[in-house]
Amino acid sequence: MSDKNYSRATFDEVMVPNYNPATIIPEKGQGSRVWDQDGNEYIDFAGGIAVTALGHNHPAMVAALKDQADKIWHLSNVFTNKPALELAEKLTSATFADKVFFCNSGGEANEAAFKLVRKYANDNYPDQGKNEIIAFKQSFHGRTLFTVCVGGQPKYTEGFEPLPQGITHGEFNNIDSLKALISDKTCAVVMEPVQGEGGIIPADPEFARQVRELCDQHNALLVFDEVQTGVGRTGNLYAYQGLGVTPDILTTAKAMGGGFPIGAMLTTDKIAKSMGVGTHGSTYGGNPLACAVSNAVIDTINTPEMLNSVKAKGARISARLAEIGEKYDVFSGVRGEGLLIGAVLNEKWQGKARQFLEAGWSNGVMVLVAGMNVVRLAPALNITDEEIDAGLERFEKAIASIA
Repeated sequence: MSDKNYSRATFDEVMVPNYNPATIIPEKGQGSRVWDQDGNEYIDFAGGIAVTALGHNHPAMVAALKDQADKIWHLSNVFTNKPALELAEKLTSATFADKVFFCNSGGEANEAAFKLVRKYANDNYPDQGKNEIIAFKQSFHGRTLFTVCVGGQPKYTEGFEPLPQGITHGEFNNIDSLKALISDKTCAVVMEPVQGEGGIIPADPEFARQVRELCDQHNALLVFDEVQTGVGRTGNLYAYQGLGVTPDILTTAKAMGGGFPIGAMLTTDKIAKSMGVGTHGSTYGGNPLACAVSNAVIDTINTPEMLNSVKAKGARISARLAEIGEKYDVFSGVRGEGLLIGAVLNEKWQGKARQFLEAGWSNGVMVLVAGMNVVRLAPALNITDEEIDAGLERFEKAIASIA
């Protein structure tokens, strides 16, 4: 790799302008600390948008990658491979699912799920026109044309018309809204256990239970998008386990590879039958390198000690954020589950979430936004208390600088 230092201006010269990245260019990381190419240190509360669940340069992940790199990198799905089979066994033994489909991202996992729900309905209820998908406003399910339409944020579909049809959106946490939409034409209801991009809004457990009941009444499948909430983020391996509602299909990615691209769709034997040979595929899905890394991630995260610590660390951060918000009169509340946390801006700060992001960079801390009115934190699950306290101290300075 080149020793040359690059700048944000280089990005503008060579990259398609669909992103607006920071001027800082991170170069290396260790745990929950990151250094840019000028040697400046940052505490990472962003976690690569809930991806780097074990922080940077985690020894178990590095060892798994190096070990597999000396064996075999890629085969395609003309063959299976040992890391993929091992990972599939882990995921099915730890969840409701019997079968796994591997891919490379959350968007691809959701694309597979949305194709499957229509195929399953077509196989089991032919000639009934059972093809409608219901999702929720402010939801986010990916950036392919199909997944962006299932997502409930019109700003992401503008300019890409004509759009896939047969998709409607209800109000999240409003069961009457769903009752008004669902029918025997509905093939699936799709929801996030915690709306991520929509503002870190947890599903009410009673709402989720009633969604499950309505799906059963109408022979519709329930799809949980756990791309952001999965792999320990909420203090359960998957958030459905804490919610007490079991979906028919679950999608997972982000933290699953700890930074190495991988995604998966999980489902039952009965539903999986509709995805027979030739119905769907992915050249890189189930890649041995990705699966080897993911095995290390799952092994490290899926322990009672780790999952319990996520809840404790989440409570530590949320309590301190609430104090800071009150001191500077910037937050109306703090919400979320585990280490997926949203600090909601009050009336005075509506639409200004990015100011907090940028002030954080100037003060050595990385945070995220979830829309224009929520500051989002999704740090590594193994972040230390010392890193939490130091990061929040820096974030308080960032808030003080603008408030």
